[in-house]
Amino acid sequence: MSDLSITVNGLHFPNPFVIGSGPPSTNARVIIKAFNAGWGGVVAKTCALTENKAINVQPRYGKLKSPSGDTVGFQNIELISDSDFENWENWFKQIKDEVPDKPLIGSIMESYDKGRWQEVAARSVEAGCDALELNFSCPHGHPEKGMGAAMGQDPAQVREVTSWVKAAVDVPVWAKMTPNITQIADPGRAAVEGGADGLSAINTILGMIGINMKNLLPKPTVQGHSTPGGYSYTAVKPIALRMVSELARALPNTPVSGIGGVTCADDAFEFILVGASTVQSCTGPMLQGFEMVEEMIEGLHARLEQHGFDNVQQAVGHSLQYFSTHHGLVELQAEAKAAKAARRAARDAAKEMITDDRQWGTGSFQEEAAALVTED
Repeated sequence: MSDLSITVNGLHFPNPFVIGSGPPSTNARVIIKAFNAGWGGVVAKTCALTENKAINVQPRYGKLKSPSGDTVGFQNIELISDSDFENWENWFKQIKDEVPDKPLIGSIMESYDKGRWQEVAARSVEAGCDALELNFSCPHGHPEKGMGAAMGQDPAQVREVTSWVKAAVDVPVWAKMTPNITQIADPGRAAVEGGADGLSAINTILGMIGINMKNLLPKPTVQGHSTPGGYSYTAVKPIALRMVSELARALPNTPVSGIGGVTCADDAFEFILVGASTVQSCTGPMLQGFEMVEEMIEGLHARLEQHGFDNVQQAVGHSLQYFSTHHGLVELQAEAKAAKAARRAARDAAKEMITDDRQWGTGSFQEEAAALVTED
């Protein structure tokens, strides 16, 4: 049977499936449940020092459904963890005590302040985190304080903040990229220049799922009002695949954790094929439960064996070789047409060759003789 384990930045994942930062990793209890269900790793919900405490609203989620009633998109206006950071320190210790052999990745986000970033990073690692994911990407996380995507859209800040964290800890550091940007490779390069060991992509896309036709209020509605939020699930997968592939091609020596619309094994396999070493899912387990990982494990085994891969690493980035530019596609098509025409001409020439002495002289004698000459 194919080997689903993979080692990334020295972290051993028993399988490449990782719970993404969010509600499915919102405290020690749910994280331990995720590990026990079979997930290979967990990225904890993003936390900050207690002074940057978040206040969430209710309701804060909305679904976008197809005409047939299937959920294709999911929007949230949830902020980072509303628990005190001291709670997270205790939770990290509890999780590592109960599940010591699977990677626990702390997700941190702070304002543009060196001391704060280094403090939250160092304390997270001291409490037990095996790695850190820097949240440069939350589309609605304290933008008025320059946090989240507001910081991730500035490559210079991404580079500098990453360097601050790398100087403060000795564990792998991943930078989580925002899709709310024109060229995702720009902050990706900046993060690597700042010392990032890996990248995560993508976070949710800033959007709104629509207006309620009964009362004309935007969704989700809180006290008659709303705000744009993070859009996720199946509908964002094409965008996420494109951005993950761009990062993988721009930074081939930097591992990428792929995120965006992962609902089953085949979704995850697609991310692996375009360059992801691990694959995160957040909305998926929210809607399907942690048990969805069982199908993902079984399905990935089947796909790897179907295509002759002995392990996950062999499949990482396999399909990148088949991507080109539009001009490159035109050239490939022209070459194929020319080769086809040459083969057709060769077949036609072969048909005109003399195969019986009785055929000589039915046409031009010189052409009949030339058709029998080989230049090889």
